[in-house]
Amino acid sequence: MITIGRQTTARVASRLPLLGLAASVLLAACQPNAPATADAAAGRAGARGAGGKADPAGRPVPVGVGQVVRADLPVSVMALGTVTPIATVTVKSRVDGQVMRVAFTEGQTVRAGDLLAQIDPRPFDVQYEQAAGQLNRDAALLATARLDLERYRLLYSQDSIAKQLVDAQESQVHQYEGVVRTDEANVANARLQQGYARVAAPVSGRVGLRQVDAGNVVHASDSTGIVVITQVRPITVVGTVPQDSVPAILKRLQAHEPIPVEAYDRDNSARLAVGTLLTLDNQIDVTTGTVKLKAQFSNEDDALFPNQFVNLKVTYGALKDATVVPTAAVQQGPDGNFVYVVQEDSTVRLQPVKVVRAVGELTAIDSTLVPGAQLVIDGIDRLKDGAKIRAADAPGAAVPDPKKKANGKGRSSGPAKP
Repeated sequence: MITIGRQTTARVASRLPLLGLAASVLLAACQPNAPATADAAAGRAGARGAGGKADPAGRPVPVGVGQVVRADLPVSVMALGTVTPIATVTVKSRVDGQVMRVAFTEGQTVRAGDLLAQIDPRPFDVQYEQAAGQLNRDAALLATARLDLERYRLLYSQDSIAKQLVDAQESQVHQYEGVVRTDEANVANARLQQGYARVAAPVSGRVGLRQVDAGNVVHASDSTGIVVITQVRPITVVGTVPQDSVPAILKRLQAHEPIPVEAYDRDNSARLAVGTLLTLDNQIDVTTGTVKLKAQFSNEDDALFPNQFVNLKVTYGALKDATVVPTAAVQQGPDGNFVYVVQEDSTVRLQPVKVVRAVGELTAIDSTLVPGAQLVIDGIDRLKDGAKIRAADAPGAAVPDPKKKANGKGRSSGPAKP
């Protein structure tokens, strides 16, 4: 038994290395991603040490560039506005009667005085004839009374009649004169009713959908009317601007200097029209800190529609001979604003700048940068001070149009940490 125990112990001892190897293999099989995870962590640490997303191999970072220019930068403010017609008129009948004809097409542009609808004129023609006949009768009686008055005066001068008869005839003449004036007013009123039977456009503009069809009887007391006309050429836009902009705008208005206003669509991507500022309201809204404004647009192409929501750009000044850079080039860091300046050796230098004013895609800065210097405007989040770059655009190709908005492309929260 002792011998057998020794042999068993020896066999077990001889198999221990094999068991350890098997355990190691099983442990490695249970953790197949451990080396890859370690390598990834090491790669991320290396990337952070190299400047964020920069290529660990040190290859140039492709970027977009723009230029520093010296120019006059327009000073403007954006506002929200609603298109408002100069006049909105509900056309109603001023007399009672049957609509014989509708003379307009829905959506048609009409001029003041154009026929819109015809009310049956026959009842008013009859009233006119009655008034005219009564006028003729009373006018004849007045003429007879005046002749009698002349006779009475002649007889009174011959002492043939009493003075009382002359006075009575004079009174009769005055009565007939009053009756004739009343008849003349009745004739004029009948003629006016005849004119009201012709429903004409009171203003020039665009007609909407008709509210009454031919054959219906309309009344002067109807609330709906026949059609609504909106005057859209020219047209106005009512909006609001911050109260901080009021002094500069008001100064130009008082000097009778025109202030251009541009209207853009809802998403601020397309310019719809260019007009002129008419006036500002006479008080500030204390709840919003804004002031209402009204601008006028010719609207010959009907780009603006009543009650349409638009964005307004009010340009009320300019920064003369300013150092202007693309807005996308200006970044915000822990120590303030900065830009990346492209060097001759295709590296970038972090340059602190002070923003004077940003207007759309252009920003005026207070800096020693010279006109023509190249700045990075795209791919900034992959850079750090001294990084090597490869410009994807030709020099000057990325200089923005002053009439367009900045889209913030390429902006980051700060420079990459070395």
